[in-house]
Amino acid sequence: MRSSPHRRRSLVVTGIAAALLVLTAVIVWPDSTIRVPRGAAPDSLTMKSCSYDTEDGSVAADCGTLVVAENRRDPGSRLIALPVVRIRAASKPAGEPVFRFGGGPGQSNMDFPQASRLTENHDVVLVGYRGVDGSSRLDCHEVTDALQSSADMTGAQNQPHTRRAFERCADRLQRTGVDLTGYSAVQRVEDMESARKALGYRRIDLLSSSAGTRTAMIYAWRHPDALRRSAMISVNPPGHLFWDPRITDTQFEQYADLCRADRACDAKTSDLAATIRSRVADMPSRWGPFSIKKTNVSILSQYSMHMNGEGSAPGNAPTVIDAYLDGGPGAMWAMSVLADVTLPSSTVWGELASFAMIDAPALKTYYGRGGDHGSILGNSSTDFLWGGPEGFPTVWPDSPDNAEYRTVRPSSVETLLIGGELDFSTPPVNATKELLPSLSRGSEVVLPGIGHTADFWQQQPEAGTHLLTTFYDSGRVDSSRFERRPVDFTAVPVSMSLIAGLLLAGVTGLPLLGLLALVLLARRRRRRGAPGRVAGRWIRLLGTLPLGLAGWLLGLLFAWTLAPQWFITSLPVVVPGTGLLVGLGVYLARPDEDPDGSNRTTTPILVLLGAWLGALLGAVAGSGLLIPATAVLGAVAGANALLAVRTLRRRSPLAATTATAATAATG
Repeated sequence: MRSSPHRRRSLVVTGIAAALLVLTAVIVWPDSTIRVPRGAAPDSLTMKSCSYDTEDGSVAADCGTLVVAENRRDPGSRLIALPVVRIRAASKPAGEPVFRFGGGPGQSNMDFPQASRLTENHDVVLVGYRGVDGSSRLDCHEVTDALQSSADMTGAQNQPHTRRAFERCADRLQRTGVDLTGYSAVQRVEDMESARKALGYRRIDLLSSSAGTRTAMIYAWRHPDALRRSAMISVNPPGHLFWDPRITDTQFEQYADLCRADRACDAKTSDLAATIRSRVADMPSRWGPFSIKKTNVSILSQYSMHMNGEGSAPGNAPTVIDAYLDGGPGAMWAMSVLADVTLPSSTVWGELASFAMIDAPALKTYYGRGGDHGSILGNSSTDFLWGGPEGFPTVWPDSPDNAEYRTVRPSSVETLLIGGELDFSTPPVNATKELLPSLSRGSEVVLPGIGHTADFWQQQPEAGTHLLTTFYDSGRVDSSRFERRPVDFTAVPVSMSLIAGLLLAGVTGLPLLGLLALVLLARRRRRRGAPGRVAGRWIRLLGTLPLGLAGWLLGLLFAWTLAPQWFITSLPVVVPGTGLLVGLGVYLARPDEDPDGSNRTTTPILVLLGAWLGALLGAVAGSGLLIPATAVLGAVAGANALLAVRTLRRRSPLAATTATAATAATG
């Protein structure tokens, strides 16, 4: 027995209403995070069998929850929970377990696909970073919003906004009961020590990288008897959680020398460093109608120059060098856009601030001496990380834990320092001069042609694995398997110029196709009437999805030309165009109206209103770069919901009886 048209329309309305309810639930539903188990005691650990994804596939592991005090200096501190993963060694008996500390600050410690390179003879243990991975996460949407809504991310006008954003974030977190002074590197070390004891390990090895090496240093200073060996990749000694422009310029000179030795690169410039300096200084403010944010380009340049391997592209040195040598204004605009899209949400700002406060005095000294004195990229990257000379150290609480560990201390732990010759982030010269002399059992390896941490893992992986496993198993330092390879200046799978062209094609071509589709749909309706019942339904539910995307791109085109302070997923960019094009599409694909045309005025108003309200609901429900997608879904659901309600009211028995009576009365 076939269902009646009225029943089918009721089912459609029910489905659309359910979609809108789901979007609403996403807004109010709490984030799913690890939680403190009921009745748990401080420093307790519960574990169960699980699996962990590595570059060699999923492997058996143990997963659990470590419960610790938020502030170990406060006897009445609340408890927080941290995730723990142990990937067990393949061999028995195994050597000492390797505890891994990833970089950042503000990055997770739970993502380590390279763990499988070490598990032949060692357990690998990951303990979540407080403030990032656990039950208390120090997100600062205020800071992200301030950076995303800027006309130039670290321009002089935006720096006060960023500082105030940090201040508002700190106030909000503290009002909700968060003790920000408990999120120091020292407390992180004690989390690791609690995990070591709970797992029953007498001694452990450490593997750290970038900012994580600071945690490893403090661990060695506080608990030397708990450690056997420590390997540090991309070492960051005290006082270097920002970039010294003089050292950055030295790294550019190294690339200039490499460019002279490369025939293709040498043909483009006689002095790479001087050319980039000139291009930065004379950077245009626009590419045609599109605004170029100068400090955005400098920040992205600094971050991208950290690595030179193709695996990091387009965020690698060859792509940046190609942009400065061959790209022109279009390439600079693409870098400006990519910085806007990726950098403001690239870190957990509250955890970064709490951890980085250990270097706040060094930063104050740096700015007190005038900061940058005319380097190639200037202060932009340091301004981005800290909020400028008057940034978050002026408003963020400092932990008493930090005072003892702001300078290098001696250590007798057997330590291997691994640096990349071309590392822009943590140049090995800092570790050589400042940390190595304090290590009574220290060794250092500077790898030729290698940049920051990602290059170590991506380039010559067999040599890197041999270096680490030999050191952990025997204490020997064997870097003999590394080969000196020239930097591949052609490691540019997608150039910034090509990215600019693709972006331009997207924000102009797709909206034009969307508008053309609406014109064709309107012409078809005028000549042949409304689409058939089935065809119209598919157009309204699925055919309007690309129209919503085109509407968002129209808003993006407006922002990139006239309102550069609008982020690509902000409400003014997403909602108006998405709602307009979806609403028009739904309206043009609607069923035939009543013969008397009584609803020709109210129906388009209702459909457009439903599309805009649905787009707003979807945008608020979404997060990150998924906001346009959820806004499109919301717009489609909202427009169809009000159209369906309007249709049901018009065709309901009560409405028909009322219309008949009205006709009889006037007849």
